[in-house]
Amino acid sequence: MDRITRNKLKTDRFAVEVEHSVEYVSEHRKQVAVYSAIALAVVLGAGGIWYYRNQQHDQRQQELARAMDTVQAPVTVVAPPAGALYYPTEAAKAAAAQKAFKELYDKHSGSIEGTIAASYLGALSMDANNLADAEKYFKIVSDSGDRNYASMGKLSLAQVYLSANRSADAEKVLRSLYENPTLFVSKEQAAIALARALAGSKPAEARKLLDPLRSERPAVSQVAITLLAQLPPQ
Repeated sequence: MDRITRNKLKTDRFAVEVEHSVEYVSEHRKQVAVYSAIALAVVLGAGGIWYYRNQQHDQRQQELARAMDTVQAPVTVVAPPAGALYYPTEAAKAAAAQKAFKELYDKHSGSIEGTIAASYLGALSMDANNLADAEKYFKIVSDSGDRNYASMGKLSLAQVYLSANRSADAEKVLRSLYENPTLFVSKEQAAIALARALAGSKPAEARKLLDPLRSERPAVSQVAITLLAQLPPQ
């Protein structure tokens, strides 16, 4: 995975993708919580599928590749070419993904593959509005030994807390991310996420976090300016 991260992803590129997504879902809090797993899929999709497909000796990686096939399969009522995976409804696809990642997690918890499975399970739970399970799985990711994956888990865990009206818990997690950025969660994105969480209760602090970002590269400055415009007047 280190090789994939070095060669296929750069911190700035990843941050840009994340910050675009923050802007896109600024009015859809639940989808923000799902972003951890989406971002994880970006990491793997950039080179991970090739990696997992070509490491036949590692059973866990093969199982993860098959599980990921479920979330990448199309939903269509028109059958694709013979042998191609597809689902007739979103519900059927979600059920298949839940089953695949749960089996993977149960067999390989504690491994990187198990951590990735937990992230997907958290996202699926959040999408089903099951906040208890979403919190459980994102905590597993946030407590993992890999600090990059852990940071993604914390980012989504904070959004679960916000959705459950646990603002103090969300703020604590986001402050930790802001003070300890990683390859997967940049300081800029942590600042944006924290500012969004503080917008209602501590608008002055939110403004303080966002103001310096106005002069950053366009993907960052546009999000910051948009969020600043939503804050109450000083």
